[in-house]
Amino acid sequence: MLARALLSGMAAGLLAACSAGAAPADDGAAMAAAPKVRTIETQALATRLDAGEAIQLIDVRTPEEFAEGHIAGAINIPLDRFDPAALPDAQGAARVLYCRSARRSGLAAEQLVAATGRDAVHLEGGILAWEQSGQPVARD
Repeated sequence: MLARALLSGMAAGLLAACSAGAAPADDGAAMAAAPKVRTIETQALATRLDAGEAIQLIDVRTPEEFAEGHIAGAINIPLDRFDPAALPDAQGAARVLYCRSARRSGLAAEQLVAATGRDAVHLEGGILAWEQSGQPVARD
């Protein structure tokens, strides 16, 4: 009977200590935010490019669409050939994906998140929003 009382008292004490502000064990993974697809607005991208920030632009439209107009410096990797493992090395640059309206670049960004486990960024509204905001396009 005495042993049972002692064990009950010790258990109650331990529970009280745990609930008195002790933080749960941090295994690192539980606290890390899950990677996600993010967007960037045209003006924010234009500002960063104008400031000379190193950004790898990847246009996931077809070669024909790319030739009709693209953001200067972009590389064309159509969505049907988009392979996150085969992307050119960004060499420390931020990477921004875009397409015509943001649908295809959103899909490519999802693939990139799944393959890398890191956030991926694509242009909100695509090249249509870029042009509508008065930003320049290069034509082949």
